[in-house]
Amino acid sequence: MKINLYFFLILILITSTAAFSPLVDEDEELIETFKQINDEVLANSRAYETLGDACKTIGHRLTGSPNGKKAEEYTYNLLKSYGFKDVKYQPFQVEAWSRDTVTLSIAPRKSDNFQDVEVVSLAMTPVEAKVTAELVDVGNGLEPDFQAVKEQLPGKIALVNLGLLAPFKGTRNLHRSEKTALAMQYGAAGVIFVNTVKGNVLLTGTASVTGSLIAIPAVCVSLESGIRIRSWMSEQANLMGVIDMKNFSKMIKARNVIATIKGDNKKYRDEKIVIGGHLDSWDLATGALDNGIGSFSILDIARAFKALNLKSKRTIEFVMFMGEEEGLLGSKAMIERSKKNNSLEKVAFMFNLDMANNANGFNTSGREEMVALFTKIGEYMKKASPEYKNNVINQAGLHSDHQSFMLEGIPTASPIGGISPDAVGCYHANCDRFDLINKNEMVNTVRYTAMMLYGIANVDKIPAKKLDYYSTRDFFIKQNLRKELELGREWKWGTEE
Repeated sequence: MKINLYFFLILILITSTAAFSPLVDEDEELIETFKQINDEVLANSRAYETLGDACKTIGHRLTGSPNGKKAEEYTYNLLKSYGFKDVKYQPFQVEAWSRDTVTLSIAPRKSDNFQDVEVVSLAMTPVEAKVTAELVDVGNGLEPDFQAVKEQLPGKIALVNLGLLAPFKGTRNLHRSEKTALAMQYGAAGVIFVNTVKGNVLLTGTASVTGSLIAIPAVCVSLESGIRIRSWMSEQANLMGVIDMKNFSKMIKARNVIATIKGDNKKYRDEKIVIGGHLDSWDLATGALDNGIGSFSILDIARAFKALNLKSKRTIEFVMFMGEEEGLLGSKAMIERSKKNNSLEKVAFMFNLDMANNANGFNTSGREEMVALFTKIGEYMKKASPEYKNNVINQAGLHSDHQSFMLEGIPTASPIGGISPDAVGCYHANCDRFDLINKNEMVNTVRYTAMMLYGIANVDKIPAKKLDYYSTRDFFIKQNLRKELELGREWKWGTEE
């Protein structure tokens, strides 16, 4: 009886270990490869330098602009210089938007004593609009805030915080486009967003949940201007605002840039790992933070793979997406093309690097079944680089290119780390320039993401499978993301429960 129990316990141990660690037979080889990646990137990384050169020679990377085209060509040629023979453009149509002029003036009703307020247009706002209307304070712009003023808001201009001022614990903020969608739903004639970052910082970004032009003007003022406006509103009833804007919009072509390393294992090569980040940026500065640090880290991961001549069981595609800022247009175009040529089923996993910086772990984006694998691979990474923290979280979110893949049921992950508060304050702003960037932090993102990418591309089995139509619906409901997808007109399951 004791002997049978002994062998039973040994069998359980072997089974559980194999289930937890599909790489168990290749530990030493994997750790040795991780050491090679770590040493190569520490010695030869070019992520920081190429980002600095692009910021200097190109500037911003607005989709549809001459600068955007230069950025596409810059990265294409860079990947070629790293030894990639299979580099291609993936063109798609985009409704390009660019700003012209905008003013915001405020005065009491029946007064001509208007005061100008420094302001910037949000993207995808009308080609031409002039709205004169009373201001209504909608606070943080969550649905309960709009509900509280629903009788006053029709035909008025909504004053809304971009972030959450004095937030309650656990409160989830909405994207600016979702707040704009709510404002239109409740009948607002315009939106004035108040930035929540100190220092007279102006922020831009899309106000459209669909990627198409919206019907009402949406603008952003600084935190300091917002405080002054609200103070004036408390002293003077029926304060009026005048938003006057002109913009440009036309259909143009943009291009994703894709480089491929084909899998070298017959059993796995038809499975594809996509590692992507958006190359485009807004035009107020150079977009070094958003998303230079992510996209140029991917380019350097690609460089390191070529420099080490790394082979993987699965095919790896390195993708520079354009059009993310206007509404995930590049990743949506890639998904649609993959559906048409019946290659979407080959995508087994997607890594997204959007403002990824100083990586010390990964977010498995709501797919619980990936946590053990990421943790185990992270333990091997620590043997190659003991300072790696191996933090693994499991929280799904939207509003970057991984969303396009999640909507098809494809599992995704992103590096997690940290960005200094000074740099975070320049997100989408007129101060998003190269001097915000820390070289060592970019190097950390490159070496740790390269290791994890290699690990996932070579694992015997990826635990998280592509979800079917209804399982994908259930996933988003469980992650409490249904309302956000409905506001973004991305909820494709109707009223089904």
